Amino acid sequence: MKRRTMRQARARNESSHHHNVYVVLLDERARAWSRERRKLKAKAGEAELKPCVYVGMTGLSTEERFANHLNGVKAAKVVERFGVRLLPELFEHLNPMPYEAALAMEADLADDLRAEGYCVFGGH
Repeated sequence: MKRRTMRQARARNESSHHHNVYVVLLDERARAWSRERRKLKAKAGEAELKPCVYVGMTGLSTEERFANHLNGVKAAKVVERFGVRLLPELFEHLNPMPYEAALAMEADLADDLRAEGYCVFGGH
């Protein structure tokens, strides 16, 4: 039987918690791309429209992933064309997490933002 040292256990645990969810603010022109445009127009009379955002998940730092989007590296076209900046106030408190949790959190965060009136891309 192999003994685990504390360093091995800590390294294994830390490496499993390196995934992040992130939210990118998109230029207002991205709204024209939205499939939910009709729904958003219907809600416009009720409340002011919130901005368009992209929700994603990454094993990189959020800043590095955003830079990759802007440079066309494994980029979502909507972020490559309309990405403005990260919105850390919407995701920073959630990170980091294991891969499985990040997958679920990406979808949950996108659903929550849609419910609040944001025009959301991504969030698979």
